Amino acid sequence: MRAFALTTALALSTPAFAALPAGSSAPAFSTKGAMAGKEFNFSLAEQLKKGPVVLYFFPAAFTPGCTVEANQFADATDDFRKLGATVVGMSSDNVATLAKFSTSECRSKFAVASASKAVIRGYDVKLSITGKTNRTSYLISPSGKVISVWSSLDYREHVPKMMKALQDWTAAGKTPR
Repeated sequence: MRAFALTTALALSTPAFAALPAGSSAPAFSTKGAMAGKEFNFSLAEQLKKGPVVLYFFPAAFTPGCTVEANQFADATDDFRKLGATVVGMSSDNVATLAKFSTSECRSKFAVASASKAVIRGYDVKLSITGKTNRTSYLISPSGKVISVWSSLDYREHVPKMMKALQDWTAAGKTPR
């Protein structure tokens, strides 16, 4: 039992690494999502027609780190929008849970969507032992290419890393739409 606890602790304390490096094609997908408590059908392809997307994966709604991270993305959503980007959170939670999370923790500022096993596999964001998603953020261009990726179970750098990547991308003359 002690060995299992140690293995689990080590697996959860080591950084997560995303398999989709910058320049990769982001897998297209459609799923159910929620915004401001209302469920809707989400399509990455449709969203990318509007501009770049910050697609961030988090382990589970209403857990301490995921709640703080959602609050941080909510606080930064207007700044992302000013640069033409949309924020979308992704987890393996069901849509009913995400609908509640979208109002309370995302503060009705951005959508959250349910990541199927296929999406988790496609983005290589499976948290090793649990089957939930790890904490990985992608900035995806309107053409569907990954501009930037940050993967760490520590929630504190995801918003600043994605904001800096978006600022650098737009400063390089890339058009948001």
